[in-house]
Amino acid sequence: MPRFTARHESLPLTAPFRISRGVKTAAEVVVVEAEQDGVVGRGEAVPYARYGETVESVLAQVRSGELPPGAARNAIDLALWDLRARLEGRSVAEITGRPLPDEIVTAVTVSLDEPEVMHAAALAVADAALIKVKVNDERVEERIRAVVAAAPDARLIVDPNEGWDFDLLDALQPVLADLNIDLLEQPIPAADDGRLEGYRPAIPICADEAAHVSADLEALRGRYQAVNIKLDKAGGLTEALVMLERARALGFQVMTGCMVASSLAIVPALHIAGASDFADLDGPWWIKADRPGGVRVEHGRLYRPARGFWGEP
Repeated sequence: MPRFTARHESLPLTAPFRISRGVKTAAEVVVVEAEQDGVVGRGEAVPYARYGETVESVLAQVRSGELPPGAARNAIDLALWDLRARLEGRSVAEITGRPLPDEIVTAVTVSLDEPEVMHAAALAVADAALIKVKVNDERVEERIRAVVAAAPDARLIVDPNEGWDFDLLDALQPVLADLNIDLLEQPIPAADDGRLEGYRPAIPICADEAAHVSADLEALRGRYQAVNIKLDKAGGLTEALVMLERARALGFQVMTGCMVASSLAIVPALHIAGASDFADLDGPWWIKADRPGGVRVEHGRLYRPARGFWGEP
């Protein structure tokens, strides 16, 4: 049986990361190692306050073995996948049949700020093919147009992080259609998304905070057109693979997303991203010093890690 250890790591960011719920200057992650017969597998997860998680609560869950879907289960699940690959001498891609792409287009995030600051941030990534724009419920059109003006050729995802109400969502439909936004991510609180039942939006709406595990998806039909699969919500790659299959069976578009984290958290998600319509995996791009051998994010493209970084013997 594997022996588990867990620790907290604080990874400073290159710049403040702002969303409608707050700002962070470091990624607070939990790293789990699973050791068996001298072989070690690693997993990383991000405790998220939106779901009632803290570093302390996640570490306590890891140590107690009480593992509902969330960060603790994710860290353990990923450590076990990595350990299995190293013990069996075959990659996670070979085991799952989900190839690890050599490179993919990933959204790069322009975090919430004053419109002129967002314009400058978008100018810096204007060569990216896909940009995610973080907004709240204030000066929404001005903020989005500031990004569009700076990066007119980029496709856009707009993400209010549950920061709108239904009336604002409805009022902004003409603006979103005019700006040719590709996807609107979780505009209203998950608890209020009954208002979306039967609603016909101008652009597809993606469930994020409303979609954690595969069992959630059936109830989201008729409310959302896409779902965001995050390993930290699902509780690991094991459930994320099931969620991907179920989402496709129900006719959803799929985004693979992430928290702000290092490559150790992102590489496992690439097995889902290779079969997704959208990837939002720029977490390591925000980290001042990513883990050696991890992914590279350049010009809106994410390149696979060095051989053996995670999930490979």
